[in-house]
Parts: sequence; C-alpha cells; structure tokens
Amino acid sequence: MTFLSGRGAKYSRVLLLLLAVLLFGASTVLAVVTPGQDLPQPALDRNQAQVKAVMKIQDRHAGSFMEAPGIVGMATGLTADGRPGILMFIESFAAARDTSIPAALDGVPVVVRISGKIVALAKGGTPGAPGASDKKDNECSADPKGWFQRPVPIGVSTGHPAITAGTIGVRVTDGRNVYALSNNHVYADQNGASIGDNVLQPGVYDYGSDPEDAIGTLEDFEPIEMSTSASNLIDAAIALSSPDLLDKSTPCDGYGTPKSTTATPAINQGVKKYGRTTGLTKGRITGIHATVNVSYDGGTARFVDQLIIEPGSFSAGGDSGSLIVVDGKGRSKADDRKPVGLLFAGSSLLTVANPIEPVLERFSVTIDGE
Repeated sequence: MTFLSGRGAKYSRVLLLLLAVLLFGASTVLAVVTPGQDLPQPALDRNQAQVKAVMKIQDRHAGSFMEAPGIVGMATGLTADGRPGILMFIESFAAARDTSIPAALDGVPVVVRISGKIVALAKGGTPGAPGASDKKDNECSADPKGWFQRPVPIGVSTGHPAITAGTIGVRVTDGRNVYALSNNHVYADQNGASIGDNVLQPGVYDYGSDPEDAIGTLEDFEPIEMSTSASNLIDAAIALSSPDLLDKSTPCDGYGTPKSTTATPAINQGVKKYGRTTGLTKGRITGIHATVNVSYDGGTARFVDQLIIEPGSFSAGGDSGSLIVVDGKGRSKADDRKPVGLLFAGSSLLTVANPIEPVLERFSVTIDGE
C-alpha cells in the first residue's frame, strides 16, 4: 500500500472525511483517522495517566462492542489531533454502515478504522526457491524463504512439519539452553503438535524436509483457546535448539542483532521487523491494549492486551513469529533494536503482535541478543 504525501495526502484525507460523513454521520467525522498519517510525538505508553484512563473505558465497553457483527477489535490509540482515544476496528465499510458506532464513549473520542478480517499470518505467498541463501563474496544474497547454512539466522522461514511456513522470531535462553521463539501456530500447529516434534528451517512450504532440515524440537507452547469469549494473551512456542544450529542475528540485509533488554511498547513508537515473507519492514505502533478477534484454521480466538502496528505493508502471510523491535531515531536512538513484540496476525491494513514481556515470562526466558 502506498500513502500519498503533501498535497495528494491532503486531498485523500478530505475524500476520506466525505466518505465518513456518508457512512457514519457528521458527528463521527472528527474521529476518523487516515491510516498511516503522521501522528504527533512523543510516544505514549500505558503508564501515563491519560492512556490509563482511556484503557479503563475501553475495557468497560469492549465486552458489548466486540459482540457486534463486523467489529473485530478495539484498542487505545490517538485521534487525528493527538488526543488519546479508543480505536474501533471494523472488518468492512459495509459492516461499518450497518453498525451503530458512537462518536465517543464516556467522553473519550472513538476513532473508526476499517481493518479487514484479522487472520493468523503463518501462510506465505510464493514459496522460496530450494537451495542455499547466505552471504557470498561480501555481497548480501539472503532470501528469508530459503535454506540457510547452520547456524541459521533469525527472521527466516521455519515451521512444524504439519504447517506451511512462518518465521523464526529470535533466539532466547533460560541460562542453560537456547531456544527458537516463534508462534504456537508456527511451531505447535495450533495446539495440535506434540512436545518433541521437530521444527524445520525452512518450513515445508519452502521445501524444508523432516528430519533433514530440523533445527530443534518443540519444547513448550501456550495453548490458544478458540473462543470469542476467551482472553488469550500470547500465540507463542519455543523449540529447543543449540548455538550450532541457531544464530542470534538477522540475515545480512536485516537489522542485525536485537538487544537483550526489552522496551515498553508505546503509541506512536517506531518499530521494525525482519520476516520470512516481507523481509525488513518499518512501521509504527498505533494501538496498545488491543482486544481483537483473530481467525485461525481451527476457529476464531479472542486476544487481549495486544499491539497494533501500521501500515499494512509491515507484514504479510508467512511473517508470523517475527520479532518486532524499536526503530531508534533521535531521542529513541538508545532503544534501537530493543524488542517490543512478537508478530502473529494481521490483515492487509494492519499487523497484530503480542507484547514481548508476557511471552518471555511465560517460558521463563530472556532474549539471547546483544
């Protein structure tokens, strides 16, 4: 997706506002934000009083609104004028037209966003070509879909033998062993795998073979409850590996080695990731504390306290499991490459990620980084 700048962007926003009048009525127009538009600095985290207040109001209303047809998510974000507000994610313009959405909840403005259907992102598009992908003669020839010399980098194709392909997020450690971190639906086949099953690099969709391409064995996973009344926190799993099989940096065209220390996710925080399908991409956290309904092959699961990242080009099918780190610039330069999230779902318009801290706490591990 390409976003216009300058005069073109201004006209596109005017058109969006006119469309909003037709769909939602004039009272809601000021709460509509153009996806990808510039938002004011600085970033706002969940510890700030205004953000806390909005999160509390969001929680008060999430139960009723998330049951409405077409509403697939709610989050705490920013309005067009930089105020904390409630983001309402709706699957389509048709659903938005048929759903009653207030301009504000308990005095907090509501920002209407068309999100598309939110799905788990473990399926890729075009398979990677069979064969090696690595540095050669000081030139980068990395293909994150391809096979890599061992130890393999993070951010490349992987998966349980029963799934298509996802992404190795990062190497983690409990102080004795090292593990590959990815999603449940990448390494544990949506709760269907057994502890000790092989995980491969690349995934079978990218011509990985079991057991020849194994880089580890499934060690643990957090079960996903397939219900829209659930309160899932993470879609995550770890595979026991070794430093001989798994490295801790991205391929040569990536962002390098993540920091071992994590950062607090914040609204308007610049982030980046390296994944199996789209490689290195950059975006911005536009929503925190999100409640979302995520579609899997086995049903729909509700997740709470998630992160929303835009633009839509930040990820695609096959990027599930990617580690999301801070894209440090200016005042946030010291936070560059600090992990903030684990990518697991999205649509053509946005990405959804677990905050990284609950993931690490669940498996009692830390990032094995710089």
